[in-house]
Amino acid sequence: MAEFGPSIERDPAAFRRKFRKMAASPFAFYRGSACVFYADLTGPFADDAYLDAKTSRVWIHGDLHAENFGTYMNASGELVFNVNDFDEAYVGPYVWDLKRLVASLALIGYAKALSDDAITALVREFAQAYLIELAGIVLGGDDVIGSLTLATTSGVLHRVLQRARLNTRVALLDLETTIENFDRRFGVMEGRYPVDEPTRRLVEAAFEGYLGTLPEVSGIEYEIKDIALRTGVGIGSAGLPSYNLLLEGHTQALENDVILYMKQAQTPAVARHIDDERVRSYFRHQGHRTAESQRALQAYADPWLGHTELNGVGQLVAEVSPYAADLDWDDVNEPEEFASVVRYLGVAVARMHAVADDESGHDLVDFSTEDAIAAVIGHDQAGFVQLLVDFAHAYGARARADHQLFVDLFRNGRLMPGL
Repeated sequence: MAEFGPSIERDPAAFRRKFRKMAASPFAFYRGSACVFYADLTGPFADDAYLDAKTSRVWIHGDLHAENFGTYMNASGELVFNVNDFDEAYVGPYVWDLKRLVASLALIGYAKALSDDAITALVREFAQAYLIELAGIVLGGDDVIGSLTLATTSGVLHRVLQRARLNTRVALLDLETTIENFDRRFGVMEGRYPVDEPTRRLVEAAFEGYLGTLPEVSGIEYEIKDIALRTGVGIGSAGLPSYNLLLEGHTQALENDVILYMKQAQTPAVARHIDDERVRSYFRHQGHRTAESQRALQAYADPWLGHTELNGVGQLVAEVSPYAADLDWDDVNEPEEFASVVRYLGVAVARMHAVADDESGHDLVDFSTEDAIAAVIGHDQAGFVQLLVDFAHAYGARARADHQLFVDLFRNGRLMPGL
């Protein structure tokens, strides 16, 4: 309640939906309870092994679980598989990202009835891929940081990229919009509503502020054709208002229209456990934090990514992309498939940690992160891998037990009234 109390009071129905989704499985609970994870990391699971002053303030994803990976179209027009969803990104200990990910792998492995030995092998595969990629970047510099694309992947990830390539902007627009008077408008759908004129003016003013945070784009793309309110979007965004904006595309052809989302950003769970005024004061608001974090952690971020303020509250703005496809673990069942996927995840995470440093366009982390991480691990790579293996098993068991407690409290009306 300390984490969600004000939001629950604002929209209790949204949180009942959120909590029912979290009750579905230990992994769903883990996804929606980053606040519990970080309270544990700074409490009973606190450990400063393989950390020093520098590696305790690396730009981190903040919610690096196994389902926060997927595809996007980068600014160069290339389909990329990478980490996604940077709502919880911040600056903190790099190993917290790794621990959050390996614990999620343990939970997925357990749900798939993999043995403890098989889960151990997967965590080792991930950790070793991370270390190998990081060592390569140390030797070659940021110039060797590549992307996971159709040309560089195989197996499950290659199929994810292939499926994303089949998506089209026209299909997305046909799903989300309708044609009225020879132009597009948002269609009627559950959880999306038209806005009144005062709200429209407020959103348009926020949009003008957002444009100042973007690289220059052609003037025709500034025209807003329609605005709609969205509700019930995602487990992590429960109770937070969000708007969809339909824009004229780069030509007047209707297949080029663009859909953006503008959503209220919130304080990341990890920030409550990082006492660093330099980090806290770096960001103007939470929308600024989220956008800047994503730009720092992705080498080629969404060209529509930006931020603004609405009613004095920070907002994140980005495209609703037709080319976004999440990694679906339902497609991954055998240990060999798992091993292939987690190797790529290790590569992606190493590149993410390495790209956001003194060679990026951001000065909050003003040293080489790959050099700092490699130095703090030193020659004890076996000990580092074992640390992650032990944590994955221990925290996987903790999350399964916490999930059962959560379900019992929620279904008996002890988390919030009015089930």
